[in-house]
Amino acid sequence: MMISDEALMLEFQCGSHPAFEQLFARYRGPLYGFFRRRLQGDQRAEDLTEETFVAVIRASARYEPRALVRTYLYSIAMNLLAAERRKQFRDSPPGDPAPEPMTNDAPDAALWIRQALEKLDDSEREILMLREYEQLSYAEIAELMKLPVNTVRSRLFRSRMSLKGHLEPERKSAEASATSGVAESVKLARAEGEAI
Repeated sequence: MMISDEALMLEFQCGSHPAFEQLFARYRGPLYGFFRRRLQGDQRAEDLTEETFVAVIRASARYEPRALVRTYLYSIAMNLLAAERRKQFRDSPPGDPAPEPMTNDAPDAALWIRQALEKLDDSEREILMLREYEQLSYAEIAELMKLPVNTVRSRLFRSRMSLKGHLEPERKSAEASATSGVAESVKLARAEGEAI
């Protein structure tokens, strides 16, 4: 039987290093993915993942099991992400846009979705990413963003509709170009057949 995250956190609070190692093993990948999808560069995502766990270690004495450990970890991650974005904004030259997450190794569909996500408002994008990528429940998102659950539901619905609106023109364009490519091939084949 798997020990709950909350039980592990309480064990860690009492000094159990294996309990922390289990929490680290469970959440290192998901937290890295959280940062990687929002920042430019693997190394910075790795650094912030480690900083999240350092913050857990430093605050372990003050931890109270009022919320799920997962929510606790993502709230630390969101605070670190906000600080990182402020730092990037402060350090970037005026008029220079913030760098987008790296996409050079992404397949076309993933790149297409990532570009559509970038067109969403920050709050819409964050709610959608927390739900779809981080797989957080409505209640966990509500707690992280300090919103009522029904507000999370309605914003998630709006963000999905907005994302769909951004994706539709691209899909239609891709289908049209594929259709015209097939039509050109048919015309070419007919012309070759008539020439023979």
